[in-house]
Amino acid sequence: MVKYEWRKAEKELYLPKTTPMYVEVPAFNFLTLKGQGDPNRTAFKEQIAALYSLAYAIRMKLKNQGFEYTVYSLEGLWTLPTAPIIPGQFDKADLQYQIMIRQPQQATKMDLVEVLEKVRIKKPNQYLDQVNWETIADGAAVQILHVGPYDTESESFAKLDGFCKEHQLERKNHLHREIYLSDARRVVPEKRKTVLRYSV
Repeated sequence: MVKYEWRKAEKELYLPKTTPMYVEVPAFNFLTLKGQGDPNRTAFKEQIAALYSLAYAIRMKLKNQGFEYTVYSLEGLWTLPTAPIIPGQFDKADLQYQIMIRQPQQATKMDLVEVLEKVRIKKPNQYLDQVNWETIADGAAVQILHVGPYDTESESFAKLDGFCKEHQLERKNHLHREIYLSDARRVVPEKRKTVLRYSV
C-alpha cells in the first residue's frame, strides 16, 4: 500500500515560498466547524480536537479499505465584522472563523456519518455534532508562506497586498485562509510555518 503524502504531491498549494505567488485553488471537501472569539481560549482547542477526532477516524476507515494517507493540516478561514482601523490591530474576541481539515477525494460525506457515532463514544466532545461536510473552492488566489508568530502575520499580508497592487489584482472579500503546517504545541512561535492565502 503506497501512502499518499499531500505535502509532496501538492507542493504548490501547501509549500509556497516566503514571497507572494498567484495560484488557482480547485474545490476540495472539508470537515468544517464555525465559531467566533479568541483562538487562545479553551473552546477553540476543543473544536480543533473534534475535527481531528473525526479526521483520524475517516483516515482509519479508508486505510482499512486500502487507501492510506497523511491527515491534512488544520486550516482556518478568518474575518472580522468590520475591517480594523489600523491594519493588524483588533480585538481577538471579535474574530469570526471557520476551521477545517481537508479530506481526500476518496472520502465521502457518508464516511463522516458512519464514523460519527463511534467517535462520540470513544472521544466525547460537545462540538462533534457541529462539524459539517462542505465543498469549498478558493479559486483565483494569492498566497505566501509566513514564518514566525501568528501575531506578525500582518507583515506577510502587507507583501500580499503589494503583490496584488503590482499585478492589478483585487481582493475578493475580507476572508483569508490560514493553513497551519506547524503544530503550535510543539513548535516555538519564531519557527512556525503558516500558509496565508486570500481570493482575488
